[in-house]
Amino acid sequence: MEPRNHTDVSEFHLMRLSEDPELKTIFFNLFLSMYLVTVLGNLLIVLAVISDSHLHTPMYYFLSHLSFTDICLSTTMIPKILVNIQAQSQSITYTGCITQICFALTFVLWENFLLLVMAYDRYVAICHPLRYTVIMNPCLCVQLILLSLFTSTADALLHGLMVLRLSFCTDLEIPLFFCEVVQVIKLACSDTLINNILIYLAAGVFGGIPLFGIIFSYIQIVSSILRMPSSSRKYKAFSTCGSHLSVVSLFYGTAFGVYISSAVTESSRKIAVASMMYTVVTPVMNPFIYSLRNKDMKGALRKLFGRISLL
Repeated sequence: MEPRNHTDVSEFHLMRLSEDPELKTIFFNLFLSMYLVTVLGNLLIVLAVISDSHLHTPMYYFLSHLSFTDICLSTTMIPKILVNIQAQSQSITYTGCITQICFALTFVLWENFLLLVMAYDRYVAICHPLRYTVIMNPCLCVQLILLSLFTSTADALLHGLMVLRLSFCTDLEIPLFFCEVVQVIKLACSDTLINNILIYLAAGVFGGIPLFGIIFSYIQIVSSILRMPSSSRKYKAFSTCGSHLSVVSLFYGTAFGVYISSAVTESSRKIAVASMMYTVVTPVMNPFIYSLRNKDMKGALRKLFGRISLL
């Protein structure tokens, strides 16, 4: 099979959800509902943090950016899935595929870094409470957000540019419902060694280091909590970490689920379903986790709804 240059590639073909018209309608309504819940739920959290002065703290500042990231990640994925469900063709243009890869990588990595930053914030709050306001000052908070965004964007652009140098064969079917850098690289006819090295290196550095940092932070947090003499203080300290731990477990749990499923099964459909968990399901669940488990957020949302009802 003769390879053809990437400049001749016009489109890729994504996996079809179903051929059954009734199932297509069910899937369309399901994904549309998930998208609306993701956008509205996370938008409410952002508005609640902005409008309530009691939430103008580093923890909620980072949470508002996490919610914004979830909105962006879902918007990168779901609208195209909805269009393809309704369309006869499951294609995505070459430019659209590269763009989706870059944006998806940016927001997944940014969420990864934000979870690390939030773990560090909880570590400082519980292990160094007297120095919390000094350490977690507004300048540092902004710097952490910008550094996370810059690193995520730079890594995503690097992978996108490395895909641009590849040549592709005639079989351009991606076994997922969206463009994913690893699957796109597998379709290339040219040498992909450098691309694969970069992917494994980035996964080890930008995935492993934040996860290690989160684990280390919580080891220190748990150690500090256990030394607290008061049971009420222990409960309060644990409760402030509960929502973040739930989100971390969901994010990394689904990501590892994708890795394990791809390693133990050859079914592309099972891998595709698993990959939807951390790109679609996680952003849906985050607003519920933070709104249901956090009293301050519940109070801010009540005030926000009260203001909206008066308009």
